[in-house]
Amino acid sequence: MQTSMNKVQGLFPDLPYVKLIPAHRHPSFNYKGFHPGRTILNKGHVREAGLRTFPTDVIFEHDQTVTLRDGIKLYADIFRPLQSDTDAVPVIIAWSPYGKSGTGAHNYDNMIPFRAGYSKDKWSGYQKFEAPDPAEWCQRGYAVLNIDSRGSGVSEGDLAIYGLQEAEDIFDTIDFISKQPWCNGSVCMAGNSWLAISQINFAARLSHPALKAFAPWEGFTDYYRERIARGSIPYLPLFQKSLAGSLAGASSMLVSRPLYDEFWETKRIPVENIDHIPLYLVASYSSLLHSHGSFTTFRDAKTGLKWLRIHPYQEWHDQYRPEILDDLQKFFDRYCKGILNSWENDTPRVRLSLLGFEEDGGLASTIVERPEREYPLAREMMQVLFLDASDMSMKPRVPSLGVHCAYEAHGMHEAVEFSACFDTYTEIAGYPKLKVFVSCADHDDMDVVCQLRKVNSKGEALEQPTFPHPSPVRQRPDLNTAKILGPQGFLRASHAISRNDSNTIGNDIFYEHNRKQAVQRGEIVELEIPIWPVGFVLAPGEGIMLRISGQDMSLPELPDCVATEPWDHNVGRHSVFTGAQYASALTLPIVQQIARSAL
Repeated sequence: MQTSMNKVQGLFPDLPYVKLIPAHRHPSFNYKGFHPGRTILNKGHVREAGLRTFPTDVIFEHDQTVTLRDGIKLYADIFRPLQSDTDAVPVIIAWSPYGKSGTGAHNYDNMIPFRAGYSKDKWSGYQKFEAPDPAEWCQRGYAVLNIDSRGSGVSEGDLAIYGLQEAEDIFDTIDFISKQPWCNGSVCMAGNSWLAISQINFAARLSHPALKAFAPWEGFTDYYRERIARGSIPYLPLFQKSLAGSLAGASSMLVSRPLYDEFWETKRIPVENIDHIPLYLVASYSSLLHSHGSFTTFRDAKTGLKWLRIHPYQEWHDQYRPEILDDLQKFFDRYCKGILNSWENDTPRVRLSLLGFEEDGGLASTIVERPEREYPLAREMMQVLFLDASDMSMKPRVPSLGVHCAYEAHGMHEAVEFSACFDTYTEIAGYPKLKVFVSCADHDDMDVVCQLRKVNSKGEALEQPTFPHPSPVRQRPDLNTAKILGPQGFLRASHAISRNDSNTIGNDIFYEHNRKQAVQRGEIVELEIPIWPVGFVLAPGEGIMLRISGQDMSLPELPDCVATEPWDHNVGRHSVFTGAQYASALTLPIVQQIARSAL
């Protein structure tokens, strides 16, 4: 039977497949062996010393076969309450290639400082990476299915990276698991990152009557624009290499297509097609991969049953907060068990957090999940701040004098910085953008990156911790999982020609990236750069710093992703022009301002 993967291979025969390291030989995959069977994990069971004990009796069916429509066999671990043999329960599917139950190359000990703020006994060790813990959810009356997706672990086939093939595989798995005698016919999905993307990918392409609800815990929707090449600039290459090296299984597609084309379109998730499934959506400002996709999924999905919770933490910490587990259960109980628990009436459509950076000298307190009605907020007002290179400030009016400044575009730490102080208490929430006039005398293209930082009354850039921990933010490792700097925007100048205003929404400017046009050396060009969503709260006297550079200014995501040399392709110095006919400007979405006298 021809699969969607075969169709893709037929359409794009130039795409090679590379062999992955088999699970049993992978140096860090933590493979436990293939042992189909059934075990009872009795109340009080602990996988190893220091891990969480099971609060209830659980049936553990390991390495169970799920046969897909083309005959490919996937293997899954199933955890379900002991009483499910007689009292059927819903099942939560956790879908990714990252291993099943405590297997895989990823764990919180080596990927995030201080285990995201949790002690070792927070988890049972049977949880799939970035997924619900079976010890937690079986006691809440749910089964958990941890599956190795196509081509991963010991599951058969070639790794399916999103697209229609993955959606069809999920459909077949839902169909199989919903018909098991211990399942009440209701299936839901939950999890972070790949586990979230797979949910949105399915909901945008297919539907199944047993699929009742989704809980995507942050994920991107556009493989090219949000993960591979932001602004058409190769994005997070060390992270991409680390992720690829962590996968175990049969084989995976190797893609090298610098322009957006029909192949990338098969990987874009058309969230505008999601028109009925209940969505518990989560977003934050901390992810280098997921922030834009998480916010825009809520904005663009057409279903009326969607709720967005914007938290101020790192996604792995947020996923296991006790109060959030209760919140998610209420959502699942409503749609998977049919319990009339007033979810729709009690839950705000949007819960908005704004970062205060107060642990690092900021005066404004972080706002945590304040009820709102929509996102972006209907009351937002756009404030335009014009750059002035004469004093490196940002002003409400265009400076009359034209001045320029410059930075070494290929330097590891080179940037120009413009700042503005706010006299009023100010809340900034939504999609910003930068219009900037730039030139380069030494090259016919420019990679331009901008970043927003909050500054204190002394003009010092601040950092926001990503989870509660006694360690002060300045003493935490310089990793994006440990502390937040601020959102960024990227654009390769030669791709400005691909702008598509029909797909642009407000400041969220859309570039097709399907064509390019070199810029003349020394020519001053106007670029408009969309910046991923921001959420800052400023006390009177605090402000915003705009940094412009030739490369990514974020902290590395993982300890093995620390760059030791520039990876951009810039040459020479970039000049930034301000004032007079070159009205370079930052546009900020302001949702509230209160005069100092009214505080």
